[in-house]
Amino acid sequence: MPHYNLAFLGFGNVGRALARLFLRKQDELKTRYDLTFSVTGIATGRRGAAIDPNGLDLERALQIVESGGNLSSIHNQQSAIKDNLDFIRNSHAHALFENTPVSYNDGEPAITHIRTALELGLHALTANKGPVVHAHRALTELAASKGVHFFHESTVMDGAPIFSLFRGTLPAAQLLSFRGVLNSTTNLILGRMENGETFDDAVKYAQAIGIAETDPSGDVDGWDAAIKVSALVTVLMDIPLKPHDVDRTGIGGLTSADIARAQAEGKRYKLVCSASRTENGVSARVAPELVSGESPMYGVSGTSSIIQFETDVLGQLSVVEDNPGPHTTAYGLLADFLNAVRK
Repeated sequence: MPHYNLAFLGFGNVGRALARLFLRKQDELKTRYDLTFSVTGIATGRRGAAIDPNGLDLERALQIVESGGNLSSIHNQQSAIKDNLDFIRNSHAHALFENTPVSYNDGEPAITHIRTALELGLHALTANKGPVVHAHRALTELAASKGVHFFHESTVMDGAPIFSLFRGTLPAAQLLSFRGVLNSTTNLILGRMENGETFDDAVKYAQAIGIAETDPSGDVDGWDAAIKVSALVTVLMDIPLKPHDVDRTGIGGLTSADIARAQAEGKRYKLVCSASRTENGVSARVAPELVSGESPMYGVSGTSSIIQFETDVLGQLSVVEDNPGPHTTAYGLLADFLNAVRK
């Protein structure tokens, strides 16, 4: 029975949800998938890092981080951990979960983290969109040359099977176009504006429940949606596309009057992500659009999301995810791990 050592680089909401998911699925992984695991390394942004070649006590690590402690108290090596690259090199891991904050501009330092892991022969699994957009082809080729995998299911629509759908289930299907609602924060904000809240109040609510950041511009200005469009085009259409190349308009210009007028017409505003193949490559856009009741996007509310694919063989195919959270993102990472080691 194979045993896998795992390293977590980034231990925020998603990383901790992934740790709990591994604990909950531990028996199932052993009996159904014939594998066991240990977490030999955890590195955080503010709570230190720890490595133990014999396996860290995952429950204790969760307790330390969530009580405001420092993981250095359970570090079990003679030398201190210098930085993230030193952590990766000395983690004793077979697979790295890279979940550091995203960089829209260049994908760093996550690209360097993942490249280092792959060069060492580790599987690299991530929910970070930056490396997918800025280095997908290079990282995928590097992984193949090392006999490992670079997977990233959780970068778009959390744990919903988007990339693996085309990678494994739809062979020879060419993606012609897609449309969808892919940013949970703006969808929640627009829904609350429909219920009478101002834009500012809706943003504050999203921040209060942890959906929006202190600086919400990445969501409301459309950057998060644009980088998701870039990731989908880059991987599924095999056309490299950067977020700055996406025609982008956020929701900041919508007023309560606009929302009310749409409701009176039986329509709703959605921040729609779209892309389609053209003779010269691809046309990609993120912008608020009015959708009517006939559209599958109309009924997608709260933090739910939807994507509609048009292929050359199946016509339209829709995937809907209902109110995701860190636990669904964590599942996408677990699925990537299982797909990596089973292949």
